[in-house]
Amino acid sequence: MAKFTAAILAATAASASAFAPTPTTTTTATTSLSEFANGMVGSEGPEPMPFRWDGSKTSVDFDPVGFAERAPEWLNWFREAELKHGRQAMLATVGLVVPEFVRVPGAQFSFDAIPNVLDAHDALLDTSMKQILLWVSLAEGMTLGALS
Repeated sequence: MAKFTAAILAATAASASAFAPTPTTTTTATTSLSEFANGMVGSEGPEPMPFRWDGSKTSVDFDPVGFAERAPEWLNWFREAELKHGRQAMLATVGLVVPEFVRVPGAQFSFDAIPNVLDAHDALLDTSMKQILLWVSLAEGMTLGALS
């Protein structure tokens, strides 16, 4: 019984230590790290980048076109645009896969009318493609205020 109680206490102490606050340590960033992209998160990536121009082969301070130096006041807009376009690309990928299994009700969207999802672009050019253009234009237009 004593061993069981000791095991329960050890497990309780171990799980309680997971919620204990960690001691804070102050670290100073290097000057070059804080200068790149105004010190924003994302400049410290450890993943390898085999196609770097300078030969460093890491993603630290990765900016191949030089947006951070050319237009530092637009960095927030660039980041927002990158996130937005990445999310739209993910939704487009889902939109390419899902219609192979599930279709919207209606004769023009049925598996018989459009057996292949890639043919849907040409078959629905007058209806659905205009809606897609409208929604993408709306998503882009909502961020025009960030330019001013």
